[in-house]
Amino acid sequence: MADVTFSPSSAALARPKRPNPVLHFIRKQPLGFIGFLIILIYFGLAFGAYWISPFHPEEIDFAAMLAAPSREHPMGTDQYGRDVFSRLVYGARTAMAVGILSAFLGCTAGALIGATSGYFGGRIDNIIQRVVDIMLAFPIIVLAMVVVAVLGKNLLFGVDMNLIIAIALPMVPKMARIARSSTLSIAQMPYIDAARAAGYGHTRIILRHITPNIVAPYLVMVTAFIAQAILLEASLSFLGLGVTEPTPAWGLMLSGASADFYKAAPWMIMFPGLAITLAVFAFNLFGDSLRDWLDPKMKG
Repeated sequence: MADVTFSPSSAALARPKRPNPVLHFIRKQPLGFIGFLIILIYFGLAFGAYWISPFHPEEIDFAAMLAAPSREHPMGTDQYGRDVFSRLVYGARTAMAVGILSAFLGCTAGALIGATSGYFGGRIDNIIQRVVDIMLAFPIIVLAMVVVAVLGKNLLFGVDMNLIIAIALPMVPKMARIARSSTLSIAQMPYIDAARAAGYGHTRIILRHITPNIVAPYLVMVTAFIAQAILLEASLSFLGLGVTEPTPAWGLMLSGASADFYKAAPWMIMFPGLAITLAVFAFNLFGDSLRDWLDPKMKG
């Protein structure tokens, strides 16, 4: 019996090799990759705070009050002799925890509300959008302040869950609008009509057929909202409505330093301010690059 050999078809030979997505992102969005590296550094500080910081963030040393940056205290000390670098490192843990949890909660709730609103339309859509309009009428900081004042504090594993809810709530209407606009176009697709004809319920269609198709804008908004959440947490802590002493937080460090010691010890303001600025810049840079990379219109 003659041997039979199979050779790949010309179509298979001509098929281009799919590029590695990570390398493709680095090549197409170098600035976004720089932002991602900065984010990784912040995560490294947050998870390795116990080993990185030379002092305990709450350790008081009255003999070293308002000490200038030195080899022992690289970023100086505050009015209680606490090491600014140690508090800054532990503050990264607070900022990352509050920022990520708030952005995830706000975007997830907003995506589900927006998908539901766009899918059903009619009276349900009208009611949901009027509530969204009311929420959007309030400035973000004002709405967060009201929620914090009403809910108070609720610590869970050292994290104020009410603070996370207060920061996440203003993000819900923005994400709901974006998810609704995407759902309005997706709901007209033939496979949605096929799912309805197959007898699938509304919940299954929303969760299994519509929600996965808005993952790209969801991921972009999560990264953008993390930056907003970090800034909002710092603002609330600065005003005394967020994290309270002695927990290390960047906004709280600015609050305790700005009034009385900005001339005698400028490092107490400079380093926390730089940490907040760099974190917000990195997440915004990565979010914008991720949006451009995931948008098919921007890939040409």
